[in-house]
Amino acid sequence: MKTVLVVEDNPINWKVFERILTKRGGLIAKHTEDVETVMELAQSKQADLILMDIALANSYYQGQAVDGIQIPQMLKANPETANLPIILVTANGGAHDREYFLNKSGADGYIPKPVIDHKAFVEEIKAKLSAQGMPEMIAAS
Repeated sequence: MKTVLVVEDNPINWKVFERILTKRGGLIAKHTEDVETVMELAQSKQADLILMDIALANSYYQGQAVDGIQIPQMLKANPETANLPIILVTANGGAHDREYFLNKSGADGYIPKPVIDHKAFVEEIKAKLSAQGMPEMIAAS
């Protein structure tokens, strides 16, 4: 079973995501807003995909406040975690926000909050998980 790490500072949003991911998606859901934990879980391959909130109120890395733009940048810059799919999930859903945040963060996807269509939410996550596994499948054949 695939594991989705949810990096979210709002406990209500986390519970909503957890329920959707586990009940509708059949996925394992983990949660943290601690950046050290995000890095450890990513490097130890304990997460197959990360859902990343952009506005994180309590997230620090090496003593510096960081947000959901900087964390994907750090993960993508590390060869050990560069291929880990990251989907931004944010209430910043303006007309140009999607491209701006994807370009700035290096993330692989963008889903605006609130998540209303649970089926489409799960489908987008599963599509990224499937795409992630394809190079391994090709290499194995």
